[in-house]
Amino acid sequence: MKISLCGSLIACFLWFKLGVLRDALRSLRITMQDVPWFSPFVWADYRLAILFLVVVPLALLLWAFVQKADAMQRLLTIYWRVASLLAITIYLLIGALPIAFFAGWFARVLIPVSLWYWADLNEEIREQLASPLKLTMTSWRWAVSIYCGLGVLAQLPVLKCALQASAEIQSDAVCRTWLEPAWLYREYFHGSTQPWFLGFLGIAGLIVYTLYFGYFVFFKVGKRKRSAMGN
Repeated sequence: MKISLCGSLIACFLWFKLGVLRDALRSLRITMQDVPWFSPFVWADYRLAILFLVVVPLALLLWAFVQKADAMQRLLTIYWRVASLLAITIYLLIGALPIAFFAGWFARVLIPVSLWYWADLNEEIREQLASPLKLTMTSWRWAVSIYCGLGVLAQLPVLKCALQASAEIQSDAVCRTWLEPAWLYREYFHGSTQPWFLGFLGIAGLIVYTLYFGYFVFFKVGKRKRSAMGN
């Protein structure tokens, strides 16, 4: 009788555990279906962006300042002005604003242009004596150009998210995948701030950026041509 009772209890326990395991596997399967296959690549892209577009150019700017490399300092200053659109994009993504997808894509177009457009800076850097700074700077320019070029192509299908409403973006698994790293950034640095307010800051930053960019293109570039050192 005791053996039978113990056997029944063990059978009930195993049945319960198998039921829990079955429900967990079902939940995991549903979750995996909701997560796009390219989600790990999106997170890897954000990590590469931090490395190539933030950490390395900041180190290069400090290095160029110490070495008194004026042309490199000027080029990196221009780069940071252009790349600030990526920071604006993060805040737009936090607010789940559709324009964020186009802003991020356009930033990847502008960054390589800003690194190679200026003929006088290119010539001055090219004529400098060989040094670790020159080698690192040249390698970084090529690496960023390739990285941004691949990003422009990879994000073309995602531009459809720029044509959707905010609610649709958050419910669309493909679009939401690009929002999640920005939401994690908010948790780390703006945990007590509402997403809508951060999105508003992103809109304000985008307006200022657009006005400055328009002024620079129509008035400065027309006067300087491809000379970054012109008055």
